[in-house]
Amino acid sequence: MKTRFSSPQGFTLVEIMIVVVIIGLLAAMAIPAFQKVRVASQDKAVLNNARQMAAAADQYYLENGATTAASSSLVGATNYVKALNTVASETYPDSYTQGITITISGVANARTITYAP
Repeated sequence: MKTRFSSPQGFTLVEIMIVVVIIGLLAAMAIPAFQKVRVASQDKAVLNNARQMAAAADQYYLENGATTAASSSLVGATNYVKALNTVASETYPDSYTQGITITISGVANARTITYAP
């Protein structure tokens, strides 16, 4: 008499479907968590860029006795910030004024981040 377990057989359709459903459930839980972490990471990187620009502007104010600074005076190979790399297609202000909140718009084409120096 031949038993079911003695002969080599492949997986049944039901077993394969169970595995597919489990993988689908894991993906359904993981993807939103990944998106949340990605958004938080982008926001932190943009905020760090804003802090660097505010610090560069403060240094410019002290050295030049000014109350405003253009981005072109702050960013460059020989300036205070070597390069300002965008993270999520955001737009930084063209000029900075002492004591005024910095607003970075268009973060991932959806969000705006402000930084008060």
